[in-house]
Amino acid sequence: MWNETTGRPSMVDRAVGRQTGVWQESPLVGVDALLKKHQATASSAFRLSERPFLELVNVRGDTRDAAFMRAVESVLGCRPPEKPNTTAQGNGYDVLWLGPDEWLVRSATAHDATRSAPLLAKLGAAFAGLFASVADIGSGYTVLDISGTRTRDVLARGCPLDLHPQLFAVGQCAQSHYFKASITLLPTGPDSFDIVVRRSFADYFVKIMLDAADPLMS
Repeated sequence: MWNETTGRPSMVDRAVGRQTGVWQESPLVGVDALLKKHQATASSAFRLSERPFLELVNVRGDTRDAAFMRAVESVLGCRPPEKPNTTAQGNGYDVLWLGPDEWLVRSATAHDATRSAPLLAKLGAAFAGLFASVADIGSGYTVLDISGTRTRDVLARGCPLDLHPQLFAVGQCAQSHYFKASITLLPTGPDSFDIVVRRSFADYFVKIMLDAADPLMS
């Protein structure tokens, strides 16, 4: 998530660069111009933007283990959800159910990726001696935000999920795909979603989503 070259694209954390000489870089730096063009002309129908540099960690554990549940709650301020495809909100973190013993934890705000991730360290310490694991995956993914009155229509063009608001709403999440890109989808409002996408698919995802949205923008 950082760039040590002398090039300084616009989608970087310049404050970090001035202090350390290491440049934190968004996976979407290659489509920066395309995103700026979209955002300059975006209407209330659809808008796409990035939420870069959020902490993302993968947690594995057993919900039947009371010590594991207490450890998670002590750090995040909430227990990991046990119901499939649901989320929980803690003190600055969202916890997304991925499987019976697996969750994705996402921070609400960005962190300095050139320094050790505080969430990874806190959970690692809390899990000491437990049959549980935590892994930092933030450098391999990014989070996109989409919103607007036609957002569900844009998603439906490449995602096979039933996106009706009565079936898929705030408090739920799902792993799926958008055309050829694997995604984790999280409703954040009636017409807004956060999307977690792999770094290697980030450029492709933005291009294909904006292309799919174009006929619906007017």
